[in-house]
This record gives sequence, structure tokens and C-alpha cells, in this order.
Amino acid sequence: MIVKQIYNTKNKKQLMINLPEDFKGKDRILVVLDDSVDTKAKKMELMKKAPKDPLFLADISVISDEFRNFKETK
Repeated sequence: MIVKQIYNTKNKKQLMINLPEDFKGKDRILVVLDDSVDTKAKKMELMKKAPKDPLFLADISVISDEFRNFKETK
């Protein structure tokens, strides 16, 4: 059985987890700490800003021109 849950750790140095009933009596379990929740949220914020970012828009324009030229040469 796998249980995934997000815990708020702001201003904390320790995390205590109450085990679900199905885990009680088990000799070993694997605990994985993954901070990608914050990373994904930050990336989403950056993606929301992309349509107004001049450098991003310039890159998209260059890529579009290259694809257009590639199609025309075939």
C-alpha cells in the first residue's frame, strides 16, 4: 500500500507522521521526502508570466519562423 500526503513544513525542522492502520505492525516502511510540490508551484507561476515575457515571445517568434522556413523548403 502507498499513501501520499502533502504536509506543511513552513518554519518547522521536524515532521511527525501518524501511520495509517494498514501500516501498524510493519517492521519497515520507506519514507521519501520530495520538495517538488514547491518547485511545481513556482514553475506554474513562471509559466503564467510567459505570455508577457519579451524574451520568451522573441524565442517563440524565432522558432515559428524557422519551422515556417523549413516547411517552405520542402
